[in-house]
Amino acid sequence: MTLFEIVAALITLAALFSYVNHRFLKLPMAIGLMAMGLVTSLGLIWAGQYSPELIEFARGFLDSVNLGQALMQGMLGFLLFAGALHINLDDLQRQRGVITLLATVGVLISTILVAMMAWLVFDPLFGLEVPFVWCLLFGALISPTDPIAVMGILSTMGAPKSLETKIAGESLFNDGVGVVVFLAIAGVIGFGHGGGESGFSAGGVAWLFLLETGGGALLGLVLGMIAFWMLRSVDHYQVEILLSLALVAGGYSLCSRLGVSGPIAMVVAGVLIGNQGRRLAMSDKTRDHLDLFWELVDEILNSVLFLMIGFEILVLTFTRQLFMAGLLMIPAVLLARWIAVGLPISVLRLRRPFTPHAIKFLTWGGLRGGISVALALSIPRLMHGHAVVERDVILAATYVVVVFSILVQGLTVGPLVGRLLKRAGASD
Repeated sequence: MTLFEIVAALITLAALFSYVNHRFLKLPMAIGLMAMGLVTSLGLIWAGQYSPELIEFARGFLDSVNLGQALMQGMLGFLLFAGALHINLDDLQRQRGVITLLATVGVLISTILVAMMAWLVFDPLFGLEVPFVWCLLFGALISPTDPIAVMGILSTMGAPKSLETKIAGESLFNDGVGVVVFLAIAGVIGFGHGGGESGFSAGGVAWLFLLETGGGALLGLVLGMIAFWMLRSVDHYQVEILLSLALVAGGYSLCSRLGVSGPIAMVVAGVLIGNQGRRLAMSDKTRDHLDLFWELVDEILNSVLFLMIGFEILVLTFTRQLFMAGLLMIPAVLLARWIAVGLPISVLRLRRPFTPHAIKFLTWGGLRGGISVALALSIPRLMHGHAVVERDVILAATYVVVVFSILVQGLTVGPLVGRLLKRAGASD
């Protein structure tokens, strides 16, 4: 299929499913599309028993799309920039200590805890021989909360503003940290950054982390300032929207070329344009058009992304062992999240107040989504001339955790917030 045919098919399916969801299901858009994609995929698997060419066509289509590459090398920059545009910088600065700890220390704690629990589950319980370093890789890709999933749910939660800022801010920054940790571990295993074990010392990992995160933040700030100066020098909303589009497309590409974190760069640039840019460089008319444009981009890309996540089950290898192992990893990931959130907040509570039940909110509201699936799909199918069993284990576990996170946590986090806040009689 040509690129145009692929895009046309995805947009058509997303539009049809969006209509059905809005007209009949009334679910949040991301959840409804993923659920319908999943149900459709299961229907295709059933139909494939009687018409093998149908399932082969569907799998061929998904292989041509390549969700991991599409998200990590294109869609992610636009989605993060669109989300960061609506983050208030003053609110972000007030919560910067919490967000920084959760996005760095929290991700590292969760990575290690998930790896330990996966190592105790995969082989001893199911005979799935997965080395500990691969369990660390799974911990790194499943620990970051997905800003794409989180931002789509926040508007319906009714949570205190400071709590929303913590959840949104952490999710926007911790995916960049998670990607860096994932790449470092991938280099130790023998893929990612073209490295092997010999090229990855502790100092090398620390340098990679500093280069990716610090370099990404610095480049995002520089690109954002250049765009801000250009926006301030004109008053023509078509040109200004085009400049914002160029900032994301060109900036994310430049980050890939320079080897720095594109996600972090786009978050920094988005926060800058969404605050100083909106206040000092745009007219009311431009602000309105810019908001409408990026909301539309966000909705379209989100619709396509979650539809693709639902369809990904078609290309995954699932056995009873893999499915059961994935189910056991759901409480393991939640427990690791609870500890990774609880430790920093418990320490910070000695110096400042927090919303009642903040740890519960952050634990259950820490949704996993497309980034985890994309990182898992980026693991090569073949290494050293043979199929990698570890890839199938990690992909299956990741998919089960992500589906549970979006469908169950995504549908219940709003009511949970309302019930706990009502019970506590709290205001932030």
